[in-house]
Amino acid sequence: MTLVALVDDHELLRSGLAAIINSFDGYKVIMQAGNGKEFIDQLNYEAPPDIVLLDITMPVMDGFETAEWIKKSLSSTRVLVLSMLENDIAIIRMMKNGARGYLLKDSKPKIFKQALDNIRDTGYFINELISDKLMNYISNGNSFAVNAPFGSLSDNEVHFLRLICSDKTYKEIAEEMCVSPRTIDSYRDNLFKKLDIKTRVGLAIFAMKHNLVEM
Repeated sequence: MTLVALVDDHELLRSGLAAIINSFDGYKVIMQAGNGKEFIDQLNYEAPPDIVLLDITMPVMDGFETAEWIKKSLSSTRVLVLSMLENDIAIIRMMKNGARGYLLKDSKPKIFKQALDNIRDTGYFINELISDKLMNYISNGNSFAVNAPFGSLSDNEVHFLRLICSDKTYKEIAEEMCVSPRTIDSYRDNLFKKLDIKTRVGLAIFAMKHNLVEM
C-alpha cells in the first residue's frame, strides 16, 4: 500500500483529491494538512508517507520551504507538486528542493493517476512541463546525449547555467553578468543546441546533475 499525504490550503480540494486517491487500487491517504507546518506537526516519523502531494502557494509554510524540509528530513518520501503555477522559475525551484514531479491542478484524473504511479514505480514523473527527454537522464542518472562534450562549454555559458537555477529573470541574469539581454539570449540558444535541450527547466536540471549548483 502506497501511503499519501496531501498538503494544500484548500480544504475542499484536499477532500476531493483524497476521495480520488483512495479510489485508486494500492493507494491510501493517511494525512491532510493546510500548510507545511501542519504537515510537520501531524507527521508520524515511524510511518511517514511514501508520496506527498504538495501545493506551492500556502500560508505559514509554503511549498518551497516544505519540499526543502522533506528533502532534508524524510529521505524515503517523494514529493509530487500539484500547483496552479506554470512557470519555469517555480518548477526549477521545486526541483532543486527535491520535488520528483510537477503537475498542474487542472490535469485530468488519468494523468493524475499516471503521475502517482510513476512517482511510486520509478521515483519521478516527467511530463511536458519538465520535458520527456529528461526521463532516463533523471531517473537513471544517465548523461544527456549531447552534441558536444561538456568541456566545450565556455566559462560564460557555465556561469549562465548556474544563474539559470536561481529565481532571477533573464533580464536580471544579464545585469549580473554585465552583458546585454541579447547576449543572454545567445547563451541560452547556443546551450539549447549544444545540449539538445529545449527549455530553461531542462538547462537547470542539466546544471544540477553536473553539480554546477549546490543542492
